Amino acid sequence: MTDRYAVIGNPIAHSKSPQIHQMFAEQTGEDIRYEAIESPPDGFAATIERLREAGYKGCNVTVPFKFNAFKIATELSERARAAEAVNTLSFAGDTILGDNTDGAGLVRDIEQNLGISLQDKKVLLMGAGGASYGVVLPLLTAGAALSIANRTPERAVELAKKFASSSVRGGGYADLTGSQFDVIINATSAGLTDSKIPLPASPLFPKGGQGGIFAQGSLAYDMMYGRETPFMAFARANGAAIVVDGLGMLIEQAAEAFYIWRGVRPETAPVIAALRA
Repeated sequence: MTDRYAVIGNPIAHSKSPQIHQMFAEQTGEDIRYEAIESPPDGFAATIERLREAGYKGCNVTVPFKFNAFKIATELSERARAAEAVNTLSFAGDTILGDNTDGAGLVRDIEQNLGISLQDKKVLLMGAGGASYGVVLPLLTAGAALSIANRTPERAVELAKKFASSSVRGGGYADLTGSQFDVIINATSAGLTDSKIPLPASPLFPKGGQGGIFAQGSLAYDMMYGRETPFMAFARANGAAIVVDGLGMLIEQAAEAFYIWRGVRPETAPVIAALRA
């Protein structure tokens, strides 16, 4: 029988996950069916129970249910516990295994697809919401010296304190004046709202060049995908050498979930190329 999987969210019609997993299945020869299912805002647990009863093997979880998935999982991976959020569920008997593949997807996209090692790099993570929680541990594991900035500095400090590491600190955007970073990752919703980017612009190089918050050869990475975001435009104008969106992260985190479910790691490069096209 064909094994069934799904992505659960609200809204969900825009999701590229069914297309991505179909391409993975065709590439690897795995016999799966993958669909997008919209859950009512107050009906996530009931939706998961319905899928389990119907024989589904697992699901991906997206906005706004990652914290709900964390709560209903009966077992958690280390990275799910660190993130306090789950984006991948696996069903086996009475067990609901929760994992979080977001950080693994981000790191793999940066290090393998973009060819940029994070070891000893000064990395700034913008935002201290759910998207940031999922990537802190993988970034630290990759060897990054991590700073977290948030409009409410206390939330960034709180997030940093969850990790017993001297390689992470949290604070506000005002604390960044005079600092430079090799990698800046936008995990905020500024791309959705077209909000003003709170990073300090370079007074010496307002239209690009070095001297501002972007170090020489730096990477600006927006977790959003599919459009030129205000953060990406800001980065181009303030000296970032490489500016990319989060499509690679989306595909890499999906590949990690596929590997958890099927024990086979698909090739992501042709999928990234197909969706870019």
